[in-house]
Formats: sequence, structure tokens, C-alpha cells
Amino acid sequence: MKESKKTNSNPNRTGAVSLFLLFLTAMIWGFAFVAQVEGIEYIGNFTLNGTRFTVGIISLLPVVLVFERGRTDREERKRTVKVSLLAGVVLFLASSFQQLGIQYTKSAGIAGFITGLYSVFIPIACFVLFKKRTSLNVWLGVVCAVIGLFLLCYKQGEGFSFGIGELLLLVGTFFWTAHVIIIDRCAKNVRSLHFSWGQFAVCAVLGLISMFIFEEPEMSNILDAKWAILYCGVLSVGVAYTLQVIAQKRADPTLAAIVLSTESVFSAVGGFLFGIDELTVFGIAGCILMFVGIVLSQLSPKKRSGD
Repeated sequence: MKESKKTNSNPNRTGAVSLFLLFLTAMIWGFAFVAQVEGIEYIGNFTLNGTRFTVGIISLLPVVLVFERGRTDREERKRTVKVSLLAGVVLFLASSFQQLGIQYTKSAGIAGFITGLYSVFIPIACFVLFKKRTSLNVWLGVVCAVIGLFLLCYKQGEGFSFGIGELLLLVGTFFWTAHVIIIDRCAKNVRSLHFSWGQFAVCAVLGLISMFIFEEPEMSNILDAKWAILYCGVLSVGVAYTLQVIAQKRADPTLAAIVLSTESVFSAVGGFLFGIDELTVFGIAGCILMFVGIVLSQLSPKKRSGD
């Protein structure tokens, strides 16, 4: 009897732990936008991306060695390299446009919510590209997200202001959308941690190359931005990705997606707490509507019995 009781209680406890880890992941990713805003006060966009992804692959390497030590066959290695190269290039473009957008907006909240729109864009992109059926929830989510974006960019006394920074963030969101689709379509037959480390390595190399081509990095400035680099590299890449992999193995996929979408909320909270963003009534309303739109896009309509 005791053994049966223990077995029945484990799934609930495991599910609760998984959701907690996913919330922690979302919080780390959300506050990373604050670190990105702070980092560009000292170093350029490519320098920040190149150094943070370099720190990230160093911090993630022990995880790869511990959890995926088994041998891989030649075909699996070839697939991993190909998919890592493709995903890494797209990830580099996504993170670069995001960082350029942050340079102009100087806002963690705006960056977080516009980036979070990839959750809304993914089902639409799958409908356009692969004719995958899109539910009414997605279109309702689009309406909420568009209205929310309008309110987020509305400034009392100035009106609607959608500048170059917001546009760059939106372009980055399209690349984030492409990145998720590539992973979904191409990364099913590769080891997840090997693939992840590979794409981060590609992103780090491209970032460092761009750093030396387009910027003039100085070690003193990099050291001034060390806390932003360490946070984005160690916590956002190494720790958060590991927590996500562990938690999503046992969490309900829909719940996991919704919990991870709170990353946008944490970016706004972090921006406010660290004095980066001011939360106006319009801004708060916009954030709420955009978050509702993101959540709606993740909800699958229940099938009727007999369908």
C-alpha cells in the first residue's frame, strides 16, 4: 500500500518541480534582457554577443560531457554538424538584430515582448510554409499581440512611436521564428546537447569575427561589461538551457510553452526594477495584451469526442 501511494504521488511532485524549473528558466532569460541593455553601455553589440556565447559554450561543455558521453556514429555526427551550422547562423542573425534593436530602444521590456512574438509567428509560419492547420486561438492571439504592440509603443503626449529599434527587434523575431522551425524540422535525429553546443559555438565564432570586423574591442571595456557577459553566458546559456532540457522531459508541452513565455513578463519586471523602463498605463496594458496573445497562440483547441 505504501509503495502504491508513493508511485501515485511522484508524477505530481515531478510535474511541480518541472514547472518550477521552467519558471526559473524563464526568469533567467527575462532578466538577461536587462544584462543586454547594461552590457551595451560598455561594449558593442557584436562584442557582447561574441563574448557571451563564448562564455556560454565554455559553461555548457561540462554539461555535454556529463549527460552525453556516449559515442555517436559517423552519420549522426554529420547530421549534427550540418544542423548546428544552419541553426547557428540563424541564431547569430536573430541575436544580432535583437542586440541592435536593444541599442536603439534601451528597453528590456520592449525587447522581451517583441522577441516573445515568435510564439505567435511560429504557427502562422507553419501555416504559410507547410499548410499546417492553424486554430482560431492563434488568430485571436495575433489580434491581441498587434493591439498590445501598438499600446506598448504608444507614448502619452507623443502618440504611436515605432522606430528603428522596434523594427530591428521585429526582424530579429522573424529569425527567432525561423530558428525554432529549423530545430523542429531538422534536429530530431541528433543529440540535443551536442546540437545545442554546436549552434552556440557557431554563433560565438560569427560574433567574434564580426566583432573584429565592425568594432574595435578593448579589453578594459570588456572587463567593465563582465557582469553582463557572465550573466548572459553562464546563466542564460549554460544554466537556463540545462534547466530547460531537464524540465521539458517531464512537463506537459503546452504548459511548458506557456510557462517559458513568461520570459517576456520577467523582462518587463527586470527593466522596471533596475530603473531601465518606466511602466506607463499604456505600456502595462500593451504588455498584458501581448502576453495574452502569446498564451492564446500556445493553446490547442480540445478535440471533440468522435473527431
